Amino acid sequence: MKKIFFATLCLLVAAIMNPQKAEAQSNVIDEVVWVVGDEPILKSDVEQARLEAITYRMRIDGDPYCTIPEQIAVRKLFLHQAAIDSVEVSDTEVMNKVDNQLEEFVSILGSREKVEEHFGMKWAQKREQLFENFKDEMMIAEVRRGLVKDIKVTPAMVRKHFKDVPQDSLPFVPTKVEVQIITREPLITPEEIERVKAQLRDYTERVNSGTSKFSTLALMYSEDGSAKDGGELGWTPRAQLATEFADAAFKLTDPNTVSKIVETEFGFHIIQLIEKRGDRINCRHILKKPKATEEAIMKAMADLDSIKAEIEKGLYTFDECTQFVSHDKDTRNNYGIMRYQDRETMDVYTKMEMKELPPEVAKQVAGMNVGDISKPFLMTDSKGKEVVAIVKLRDKVDGHRATMKDDYQIMQNVVQAKISEEKVDKWIRDKQKVTYVRINEDWRNCDFQYDGWIK
Repeated sequence: MKKIFFATLCLLVAAIMNPQKAEAQSNVIDEVVWVVGDEPILKSDVEQARLEAITYRMRIDGDPYCTIPEQIAVRKLFLHQAAIDSVEVSDTEVMNKVDNQLEEFVSILGSREKVEEHFGMKWAQKREQLFENFKDEMMIAEVRRGLVKDIKVTPAMVRKHFKDVPQDSLPFVPTKVEVQIITREPLITPEEIERVKAQLRDYTERVNSGTSKFSTLALMYSEDGSAKDGGELGWTPRAQLATEFADAAFKLTDPNTVSKIVETEFGFHIIQLIEKRGDRINCRHILKKPKATEEAIMKAMADLDSIKAEIEKGLYTFDECTQFVSHDKDTRNNYGIMRYQDRETMDVYTKMEMKELPPEVAKQVAGMNVGDISKPFLMTDSKGKEVVAIVKLRDKVDGHRATMKDDYQIMQNVVQAKISEEKVDKWIRDKQKVTYVRINEDWRNCDFQYDGWIK
């Protein structure tokens, strides 16, 4: 009943937005609305894309029943070219994107069950659909890269592009900072570690005796973000897991057993196998993190306060202390300089916008001048542990309009993107001319981005 109601609601909304089109659509459950080459675009394809855009909070400009089928048609042009060029992509990379997307859907909708209900399909079906979608996207990206790979932007081209651009239309470069950090982990007592292990042993006994389900205990007690999914991590390559965790997980052969307690840099775990496929595994785990006492935290604060005083007296440099005093493995061998990795490009850089810093660090840096060292403060590190830290503002560039002298790379990227987009745009229009396209009469009344669809 819910699915019928939801489908009816979709049609009612569409009718309000576009009565003529909705009336034509309401007479059939599904139909071919476009044909590109020998590839059909179904009305259900358009509806599915529209629902995904709503779920993922993507903006759709204009009428979705015009914009979405055109976007699908453009994708089909690229995929046809990918087939001609024999483009291949890594299934492992595709699965990584699928898992990340599914996690995003769960975080938005609340649970796997709600994801299944929202999309009207089982989890495995959604996974398979996403796999095909992401594989297509990655092949399209390869075709696009091939089209623009030979574009070279010279300084003369950059100067020409920005010669007559008004000052307030130049790219704005946000404030960026370079920060060094020293952290100290408060001492964890053996008694606290034993308390955590005792809890995990109790959970294991309850699972083995059949009095509790592993997923229920994970939901109630795990201190990992996967707790909301009953501790399930989803399909994960071995290389993405902590070494100790991976060794224990891949040794499991029986989904009904629970691993021994495993210690990693994140804390202490117990693991339950779901399924293994080559170097990928899907498993559940429960994570417990030992807690430092207030006295241990104050001791770490006092230690860093003393180190700060010694640096300011000139007894040591901040650089020296990062190598011999800091507990932060990620920065210790890089003079404590914090780094940020872009999730899309995977590029790593040290000059960061304030929003790219951990919130506790950004709060400290906001009122500092270059060369200043903060007071000790408590923060959560990248492993989810509470640590005490001090930071030094190593460099700062205030927000400003881009200039050729200081921001040439940014301005070059703007020109590169513009020329690339123009070349791709021309390729699409040329491809339209030699591709068979048929659009149903009721789906033609649109202001398309590319006007060559209707011949």
